[in-house]
Amino acid sequence: MAGATDVGLWVTKQHRTLKTLIHIGRVKALRELVIAGGVMRIGAGVTYSDAAAAIGKAYPDFGELLRRIGGMQIRNAGTIGGNIANGSPIGDTPPALIVLAAQLVLRHGETQRRIPLESFFIRYGDQDRQPGEFVEAVEVPLLDDPDRLRCYKISKRFDQDISALCGCFNIHVEAGNVVDARICYGGMAATPLRASSVEAALTGKPWCMQSVQKALPAFDDDYAPLSDMRASAAYRQQAAKNLLVKYFLETGQQAAGQQRSGPSLSQTRLVGRGAHLEAGA
Repeated sequence: MAGATDVGLWVTKQHRTLKTLIHIGRVKALRELVIAGGVMRIGAGVTYSDAAAAIGKAYPDFGELLRRIGGMQIRNAGTIGGNIANGSPIGDTPPALIVLAAQLVLRHGETQRRIPLESFFIRYGDQDRQPGEFVEAVEVPLLDDPDRLRCYKISKRFDQDISALCGCFNIHVEAGNVVDARICYGGMAATPLRASSVEAALTGKPWCMQSVQKALPAFDDDYAPLSDMRASAAYRQQAAKNLLVKYFLETGQQAAGQQRSGPSLSQTRLVGRGAHLEAGA
């Protein structure tokens, strides 16, 4: 365990008796956040609080999403690596990381294996992690236009609440047309899942409301959400469609050439809680 925000619930809620526990929360090599060569490498033991400054500077909307995860004590303890490794379909960071084309670094002894984060989630409760492997880090490419990334968390309370659904978008528009679309939702399936049919319906089309409206029925091909205490299936499906419209309304003018300039982050290193952020030229 690292932050125990998930494993701790096995004890307090499920009343399980756990035998051998290995605490990795203070392994220095797992608590490093490094930006170099256009990639942000987040060690599996980096907490939400420790990552917030670097992620918020590189991706303002992702930073806002982190601010809504749990309360301060949860953000101080919980780790981004743990949010990935536990394979929850309603973890808030995987959808954002997936639309950023993040790579997951898995390790067994001296052997490392890199896979696209989206392929790590196979089915509910089943991840692509071989016996003896552990999550070492997640590597996130930096965008030239970080404002393309938008993250929307839908929950009953603003903070300290689990998402009914979380939608993240990274749509690249050139000369008024969609050249690449990455859309991913949590809370809509048994795993964090890309909206592949919606993406296909948008790619190659003009970035306009008409194209967005034509793509909305494709959500029914991508998702068949469940009803539970947080939201009904119908609500989730409608909210997912509405978030694509919201994304267009927020970014449509920017895609036409009014982008907000992103920060220059060529060399950044963050180690451990309370460490300061350093950015090179």
